[in-house]
Amino acid sequence: MSSTVKREGHGIKLSFYDFGATPFFASQQDQRFSYCLYVPESYSETDTKAYNLAVIVHGTGRTASQYRDRFADFAEKNDCIILAPLFPVGIIQKDELSNYKRIKFHDIRYDEILLSMVDEVAAKYRLKDNRFMMYGFSGGGQFSQRFFMLHPERLTAVSIGAPGVVTLLNSDYDWWVGTRNIEALFGKTINLDAMRNVKVQTLIGTEDNLTWEIAIPRNSAFWMDGADLMGENRLDRIEALAKSFETQGIRVRRDTVAGVAHEPFRVIEPAEAFFTDVVQGRY
Repeated sequence: MSSTVKREGHGIKLSFYDFGATPFFASQQDQRFSYCLYVPESYSETDTKAYNLAVIVHGTGRTASQYRDRFADFAEKNDCIILAPLFPVGIIQKDELSNYKRIKFHDIRYDEILLSMVDEVAAKYRLKDNRFMMYGFSGGGQFSQRFFMLHPERLTAVSIGAPGVVTLLNSDYDWWVGTRNIEALFGKTINLDAMRNVKVQTLIGTEDNLTWEIAIPRNSAFWMDGADLMGENRLDRIEALAKSFETQGIRVRRDTVAGVAHEPFRVIEPAEAFFTDVVQGRY
């Protein structure tokens, strides 16, 4: 894992704290939310080199800075800036854990908040273009797969790790089960051509089969017609998601990690390998 940046004092326009592992910056669109970065040591304000961008979305535990730190070596080796957003627990509703996972929560659009963070980074640093890679595990996997459906034109690659609940590309059911009403909810339609241009990975441990956290009883407020289509556990659900993509001509790279249960930091290596293949043109 990379250590702090080897730099003395401030940059020209950037401060010392804009390089390496940064502090959390408040979103200028909505200061209830924030993000931290990892900026490679090679970044120079006087150079012309442009950098890739990877967005790493935390799960329910909100371990944004830990993810940022664990992707630092990848960032150094691949000229990539890491953006790790923080979407706190208890926004609007006290102790509410899942606010960001389904993109829209009350009047909050988490996809738009994330895109505004990307715009802030693009205004500060030299990025290759307006597209980026995205990885999320568990709750972050839920966010990532739904962001992919809504904004494929902004992604070069998406790695979807062990989501507990999935939205299938099925126009017979409403959101979150399917996509029938997304235009009414989000002002967006499914762009299958753009989705087919994104590199897609699904990622899960072979022992990730517990259901205590992700079961949706029929008498729960979260139940919707069609919720049973995705299967019982995370292994069933990520396979259902991959198949729903492939039915629409979207290529999926399936990666599994043998002997691993729902353990977020034990599946990072194949996500990094996937991103490395993408940036180096091998996939």
